[in-house]
Amino acid sequence: MASNGTAQGFSEEQKQYLSAFMWGSDLARSARGLPTFAGTLGPANETDSSTSGSFDYDAFGPEAMHRRAQDQVEAGGGKLCKEEKAKRDKDPFGMWGEMRANAQQGVFPKGTDVFLYKYYGLFHVAPAQDSFMCRLRFPGGLLNAHQANEVARLARDYGGNYVHVTTRANLQIREIGPKHTLDVLTGLQNAGIINKGSGADNIRNVTGSATAGIDAEELIDTRPLSNEMHHYILNHRELYGLPRKFNIAFDGGGSISTLEETNDIAFAAVRVPEGKSIPAGIYFRMGLGGITGHKDFARDTGILLEPDQCVPAAVAVLKTFIEHGDRTDRNKARLKYVLDRWGFEKFLSESEKHLPFAWPKFPLEQCEPRRQPVRMAHLGVHRQKQEGKVYLGVVLPVGKLETDQLEGLATIANRYGSGMLRLTVWQNLLIPDINESDVPDVQEALEDLGLDCSPTSIRAGLVACTGNTGCKFAASNTKGQAMILAEHLETSLNVDQPLNIHLTGCHHSCAQHYIGDIGMLATKVESSDGEELIEGYRVFVGGGYGADEGIGRELFPELPFDEIPGRLESLLKVYMQRRDSDDESFRDFSRRHSIDDLLAMTEQQTHA
Repeated sequence: MASNGTAQGFSEEQKQYLSAFMWGSDLARSARGLPTFAGTLGPANETDSSTSGSFDYDAFGPEAMHRRAQDQVEAGGGKLCKEEKAKRDKDPFGMWGEMRANAQQGVFPKGTDVFLYKYYGLFHVAPAQDSFMCRLRFPGGLLNAHQANEVARLARDYGGNYVHVTTRANLQIREIGPKHTLDVLTGLQNAGIINKGSGADNIRNVTGSATAGIDAEELIDTRPLSNEMHHYILNHRELYGLPRKFNIAFDGGGSISTLEETNDIAFAAVRVPEGKSIPAGIYFRMGLGGITGHKDFARDTGILLEPDQCVPAAVAVLKTFIEHGDRTDRNKARLKYVLDRWGFEKFLSESEKHLPFAWPKFPLEQCEPRRQPVRMAHLGVHRQKQEGKVYLGVVLPVGKLETDQLEGLATIANRYGSGMLRLTVWQNLLIPDINESDVPDVQEALEDLGLDCSPTSIRAGLVACTGNTGCKFAASNTKGQAMILAEHLETSLNVDQPLNIHLTGCHHSCAQHYIGDIGMLATKVESSDGEELIEGYRVFVGGGYGADEGIGRELFPELPFDEIPGRLESLLKVYMQRRDSDDESFRDFSRRHSIDDLLAMTEQQTHA
């Protein structure tokens, strides 16, 4: 090897071997508090002392494509954003020794290290909370009772004694003090929960159908694909340090929607009937560019994949995003904007260079129409395809679980089910594999925990992000206000059709407000006396997903929260009184009326 650390004279296979060896050695040495090779190899280039102490990934290795992309930006006169510079200046996965020292001293990271800690799933959420939130990984939302108990223990011993269920079928532990970061990380790993790359510019928790393998109506069990994608991500370091975060979902066509169309890559199972140009069977259509916070759903690419082609296809898309995603403007650093800039055909042509096969195209109209998901199938008691078995969808208002409740759910899963729990993108969970005869006992056990599985109340359809009690970006207390809203509406009227109300605290739209029947985006509004800014919301109506896909329209531009329960009560009473039939959904009702008409009817009802 040349003295400057380059890899001249080595084959590609040898370069990859050396890179993997050094990376593995660095992980082991870092965990023992020893200096890493990355810190001792000297300058990456003898003429550039500014890179002293960094490993020369420009020469070879899993991060070479990231370096090339950054170099190309600078060569074209662009300026890397601070996050890109942070990733370039320091290896996020070589920080274990620093993190250990910070934990021993009880101090938080500073500067761009706050960003780099997110590679370990650790978010310093000041000023909302002077503590860490730890985001986990459960591919397809699956966890076993042992893991649930360990998460509960860690949240009790080192966190705020509760967990949050997220809209990526995932869990978060909150209120972790700076002394206990490594206690949490090693505790998770000992329980078989590997949350590497669960934050920062990486691929978030891979979602799949919540009823995969137990749904009589599904086209295919997505668990193997979610698991394969998860482990591919964990074991391919080149998939870290993307231009921005990235979401992938697999929907197997079952009863519960995975909301795959809200993801950067959406894999949706379809059936191809007999008599077509390809063999009949189950395939996946690939959609790209979903990001509903930016008012866009994933669009069908015309590509039809066999199940074993899905992960290679995702990797090809990811590598193209790595090479060509925006590394200068964080607001434009998502896949959607590459697609907007290039168009689908150019993007797919570039992605095909990373594929071991040509993109297989097949007309959407020659596939059988997809069965529509059942609203609220994630709640209540439902038969499985296994004879005599059911799953129970448990209501978790705004996705919060106390640790004793999580442990109680693990006990129920062990005693009455198969020892498994399934998280959903609707901020709740399923207990599968219950004998039908045991349902009354399970319902009683849930009641003892302060939980239930009834799909009929307003709170059953609530989705809320963390809010300003735990997120520095949020403009309001979304979870607390969601519960106040639910209590008001449940005591004032009886809505007899499924209704989703989504509350999100900022433009990041973690609660996906644009696709709710009623969506609420937090904002600061003037108080009645004009003396201060108080918590409020912009209110949207008529959003949807699947066959009813659509972005909600703004009904109320800005309202103080105190006014919202009364306004929504009036709006829902108008719906109940003026709908075409008892079966008409609120979504359909709101869509067939203009915003002006909805406002007029609501105002009239308010003053009735």
